[in-house]
Amino acid sequence: MSDITKSNVLSSLKKIQSDGFDPNILTLNSIQSLELKSNELSLKLSFASQVSSEELKQKIEAQIKSDFPSLQKINIQLQTRSTSSNISTHNDPKKDAILPGVKNTIAVASGKGGVGKSTVAVNLAVALAKDGAKVGLIDADIYGPSVPLMLGIKDKPKVYQAESSLRMLPLENYGVKFISIGVLVDDKAPIIWRGPMASGAIKQFMTDVEWGELDYLIFDLPPGTGDIQLTLVQTIPLTGAVIVTTPQEVSLVDARKALMMFNRVNVPVLGVIENMSFFIAPDTGKKYDIFGSGGGERICKELNVEFLGGIPIDPRIREGGDNGVPMDYDQSDSEYARIMIDISRKLTEQVNIRNANQNDKIEIIL
Repeated sequence: MSDITKSNVLSSLKKIQSDGFDPNILTLNSIQSLELKSNELSLKLSFASQVSSEELKQKIEAQIKSDFPSLQKINIQLQTRSTSSNISTHNDPKKDAILPGVKNTIAVASGKGGVGKSTVAVNLAVALAKDGAKVGLIDADIYGPSVPLMLGIKDKPKVYQAESSLRMLPLENYGVKFISIGVLVDDKAPIIWRGPMASGAIKQFMTDVEWGELDYLIFDLPPGTGDIQLTLVQTIPLTGAVIVTTPQEVSLVDARKALMMFNRVNVPVLGVIENMSFFIAPDTGKKYDIFGSGGGERICKELNVEFLGGIPIDPRIREGGDNGVPMDYDQSDSEYARIMIDISRKLTEQVNIRNANQNDKIEIIL
């Protein structure tokens, strides 16, 4: 390499190999500042890592010197963060009995189909994992499982005999552990089950899968407010729910119903994500509000919940889902990836606020 730009430095950093360091989490935003004066490079970096700062600094310096031999001096200011250590735990005996080792359980829901809920759930899970969290994903949309396609996995989960029952190991890709009915049956076979059978599958995904230690276990729920939603909230106390909607009123009507359902069953709504918020024409840069504007924010003000963010329409999002490579992983320097990271961090803030409030209530009762 010759030109010392943010992009070239990022490419250099992605070559680093070290236990506990995942180069796939790096984006241009990881390079907070870059200054070059008289063959002296000053870098300020910030990203999630399990590697000690001093060890990582040495490896970064060695890699950059190798790629940019003309540099005489390299000054590195490194801030490493482990998102996992900053995530609070939803303490509940019933949850801990069913899902030991899982800090938080979050439902991603929508009042109606066609709003891109599964795409949002997958990319949200990947964004949380990129930021250092340990993430699991249950594809709870039994009749229309799409998570295996979006995560690019066709393998079958491994099954082993535990002391008293069979256990499954979740599949994993892009730092996200997941399970889906789509990897257990023929992908061309329709699921023709009555409600109790579908609900039973969701229970098994919780009790019979070896999830291990997780900061988040995310449930990609089917649209609406039916059997699977009720089974989930009756089986474990959820940390909270996230509602996905699009801006137009026809979607907001059903989003309100989904939000009110969670309120009735005492599940906190952590926020609303507005999908397909706008479209930026690639040739002119002009912004188009294809489905209207501001609907997600209006419903948040109306029902007093947090607006987590708006996601633009981008053909590459669809392409990533079809090809099994989530866009916020494959194009980590895109505006879309930045938005998903911002949404994931706002969600973490809401989880921490919710858990802090819960712990305060417990202390008062005691």
